[in-house]
Amino acid sequence: MGGISIWQLLIIALIVVLLFGTKKLRSLGGDLGGAVKGFKNAMSSEEDKKALEDAEAAKPVQTAQTAQPTQQATEKKPESNKEQA
Repeated sequence: MGGISIWQLLIIALIVVLLFGTKKLRSLGGDLGGAVKGFKNAMSSEEDKKALEDAEAAKPVQTAQTAQPTQQATEKKPESNKEQA
């Protein structure tokens, strides 16, 4: 009651085939399949792009290290005996 039976669906399908023909329906199905495939490829490439951006953002950023002044080792000359006497 109120639903569409299998017989009604078959009659509708027969009318559609008679109106458009099998060749046109086949090409329409191929075009629709190509569009769905293109949409899936675009979505997966966007996900890959986002994952790549997230991975790059997670990498630690290298900062330029400032050069620390180094102390040169100077040898201390031994004191002469003159100063001790």
